[in-house]
Amino acid sequence: MAGRGGAIRGKTVTLSQALEEIDSGMTLMYGGFGGVGTPPTLVDGILEKGVSDLHLVGNDAGFPEIGVGPLIVNRRVRSLIASHIGSNPVAGDQMSRGELEVEFSPQGTLAERIRAGGMGLGGILVDVGIGTAVEEGKRKIEVGGRPYLLETALTADVSIVYARRADTLGNLVYDKSARNYNPMVATAGTVTIAEADEIVPAGGLDPEEVVTPGIYVDMVVLGEGVNWKWMWEE
Repeated sequence: MAGRGGAIRGKTVTLSQALEEIDSGMTLMYGGFGGVGTPPTLVDGILEKGVSDLHLVGNDAGFPEIGVGPLIVNRRVRSLIASHIGSNPVAGDQMSRGELEVEFSPQGTLAERIRAGGMGLGGILVDVGIGTAVEEGKRKIEVGGRPYLLETALTADVSIVYARRADTLGNLVYDKSARNYNPMVATAGTVTIAEADEIVPAGGLDPEEVVTPGIYVDMVVLGEGVNWKWMWEE
């Protein structure tokens, strides 16, 4: 795995090294709610690299200039699984024209599908949508005399998350509501890349504040505008 040796300490890597893991046509899962908690430096890097035909999984479509919105505006996304897209009218326009495939999943159901993927489960049983158009194409299972819909688990080739602080082992601390989907998303990627506003040496975080253990994180990238000189010292 890139960034595991040399002058770079622990799991910290450069943006260019992290972007080597993200290619066109892959499934990309992202944290964030309305853009809050979505890693901006990584999203900008994906745009600049020219990655396209992405299959996105996340809570929403962001705004046109916030969150994953720029990826959609610049037509880098082929499909999207989300709970809503109303904050990004460009996504709605592309969906209406058949240019963007969108699967809507209720917010709580979506969160649980991601959690299930991270925990290695095949899916979850929910009663949301019973007796509606939501049933179409889904398996119905009866448990205890009650009908449920089988919602399949969600995973990704790469998950990208945004943390306030990280250490070089990949342990993550989130900032208030930016915590939202990030802890679940971090568990559900084959490769998980975390962007952090601050990176400290191992042992520099209060264990009681850590939300995502480093075992789930493969790479840590420092967000733009932060001094990371210390990471390159021998």
